[in-house]
Amino acid sequence: MTKTLRALSMGIALAVCSTPSFADDLHQIYQKALEKDAVLQQAIAQRDSAMEAISVSRAPLLPQINLTADYSTTGSNRDVRELDRGTASLSLNQSIYDRSNWVGLDRAEKVASQADTNYQAALQDLMVRVSEAYFDVLSARDQLEFVQATKKAIARQLEQTKQRFAVGLTAITDVHEAQAEFDQSVADEIVALNQLENSYEGLREITGMYHKDLNVLNTERFSPVQPDPKLSSDWQKMANDKNLNLIISQLGVDIAMQDIELAQSGHWPTFSLFAQLNAADNDYDSNLIGKSSYTDNVIGVQMNLPIYTGGGTTAQTRVARANFVEASQVLNETYRAVMRGVINAYNNVKASISAVRAFEQTVISRESSLQATEAGFEVGTRTIVDVLDSTRNLFDAKSRLSDARYNYILSVVQLKFAAGNLSEQDIILINNGLTRPTS
Repeated sequence: MTKTLRALSMGIALAVCSTPSFADDLHQIYQKALEKDAVLQQAIAQRDSAMEAISVSRAPLLPQINLTADYSTTGSNRDVRELDRGTASLSLNQSIYDRSNWVGLDRAEKVASQADTNYQAALQDLMVRVSEAYFDVLSARDQLEFVQATKKAIARQLEQTKQRFAVGLTAITDVHEAQAEFDQSVADEIVALNQLENSYEGLREITGMYHKDLNVLNTERFSPVQPDPKLSSDWQKMANDKNLNLIISQLGVDIAMQDIELAQSGHWPTFSLFAQLNAADNDYDSNLIGKSSYTDNVIGVQMNLPIYTGGGTTAQTRVARANFVEASQVLNETYRAVMRGVINAYNNVKASISAVRAFEQTVISRESSLQATEAGFEVGTRTIVDVLDSTRNLFDAKSRLSDARYNYILSVVQLKFAAGNLSEQDIILINNGLTRPTS
């Protein structure tokens, strides 16, 4: 297992360090995701389809012109033995009033607006997903680094304990304790390596390619700040106006209302103008008849008033009204979810700031504690278990500090997303806080 673990560790190390001059950063990966992300491409296709559907809905309001023509030859053994006949017809139909056509056009425009808003929401969602996947990789790499540092420290302590046991300065139980901790650190490293590989897959799912060399968080410049605006209520008001999922749901209600109008239009009369020009040319193979031709034209106005349609129009109206109730409840549910998301994200930002500050102090305290414990072990006042526990506690504090920093960044992204004002500029600002890894 040791050989396998060493090979896996070496493979990841080579992958991470193979192209040190060309590390990907957050903004670069976002740019690649704009082209490759399947979810965003679906939203683009849906938007384009909805835009074209406007032209489809507008078509019945415009003139409908048709030309038909035919030619035929008829043979006979009578006196009139053969007839060559050609006809042509040019027709025009123009809707004067059809309520369903106008409502259908308005509906198509709202559907297109909803699809465009959905595309904008997909863009913001992509920023969230890219950020989460990116910092998942950084978190996994940090975790692996801390686990490997823990293993290295425990290996050193194990070797020292064996030497002390060899000269009679410690009991065999201390050796067993140190060995058990070392074995645990080996298992932890396997888990951390696997988590890192899985996090790489998360990024690949979005961009379609691997990104194993990434810029890391510049912890020296990192400084969390309070949300701006500072009040949760202000963020909720912002979300009420700008949250894209909320706007999509509101448009869904508007579309459902127009579906009711569309169904009710089945009761309304329709008026249309029609005109037709007909021409025919007959050529008889007979001296008695010879050739004949004619043209005629027709123009008029047609009205159609549905009197009874078997109850279908009334039933369609009831269906549309039920769908309107459903859309209204979807809007209500979305509003509650959005407000909850804003409050949760706001609280997470505040908590992350406190956590970062607390774990920064914890790391300092753990470092002092480990130094004191190691000194106590040297003079016999502390046991090897105390040293091992202090070692794990130190790297656990470093791991928690790392996670708190990433949680702060992602909480800010989530808060802006919930409020509806997340933009590429936010990605750029986060990206400016990254730097090339030192090793």
